[in-house]
Amino acid sequence: MLKSAFAGLSRVANFLAISTNTLGTLVVLALVMVLNVDVIARGLFNAPLKGTYEMVQFSVVLIVFLQLPDVVRVDRLTRSDGFLSVIGNRRPGVAANMRRIINAVSAIFMGLIAYITFPEFLHMWDTNDYFGVPGLFTLPWWPVKLVITVGTALSCLIFVLKVVSAQDRPALVRTPEHDEPRT
Repeated sequence: MLKSAFAGLSRVANFLAISTNTLGTLVVLALVMVLNVDVIARGLFNAPLKGTYEMVQFSVVLIVFLQLPDVVRVDRLTRSDGFLSVIGNRRPGVAANMRRIINAVSAIFMGLIAYITFPEFLHMWDTNDYFGVPGLFTLPWWPVKLVITVGTALSCLIFVLKVVSAQDRPALVRTPEHDEPRT
């Protein structure tokens, strides 16, 4: 029963990570469209699109934290594995334990970020704080805080699943399209 609950939780985490990654990709496409409209408006009409700077700032944070859980899921998070690779060839058990410790520390940090940003999200939701230039272009802060909270909480969950499974690349967390081809 515990194994099936773990498998179900892994499937939900996979689905959510892939979904947020897809949403992040759509934000990238929207950003490309905004930048193209701005360039065309500047070049042809000498009238830049108002709020482009604010939209780029807003979008970059959204993209990073929407795609973070899937990056964690498929082990593409930037880190130095050189030492672990050398140790892994000679002492695979030590390397596996070190990876597990790294994943546990990563889960703690992601959890702390989510824990800290959630009250900020609630505050921004209540106060309707915004950024930008009043009268020219403004955006609310709360979506940024919400995406940071959700992205780091989901990343924390995925790291915890990796620790519990005792594998850096557990079969229940990774999907087959990211595995090395079998020979």
